Amino acid sequence: MQLELSGHRLEITPALRSYVSKKFERLTRHFEGLIDIHCVLSVEKLRHIAEATVTLRGNKIHADATEGDMYAAIDALADKLDRRVKKHKEKSSDHHVEEAVRLRTP
Repeated sequence: MQLELSGHRLEITPALRSYVSKKFERLTRHFEGLIDIHCVLSVEKLRHIAEATVTLRGNKIHADATEGDMYAAIDALADKLDRRVKKHKEKSSDHHVEEAVRLRTP
């Protein structure tokens, strides 16, 4: 997985970079088919915004989160992406194989 992190009106510090990479590690635990993640962190007055686009095999997932604190925005973004990646994994798995196995076993 390749992580591209950029800031809009915000300097990306090493602490922010390590925090984002730590939070996005759990995405790879749920789905190994991640190609890359493009994350943009920005500040507008009192709003801290975190946006990310995850590229999967044949699909892209986008999410964003707005909070009063940048670390809270990153947490909310990671939670949203985690839910969406899990949902994509469930949709992409072949459920017909499970039904065929249940029908064959007495």
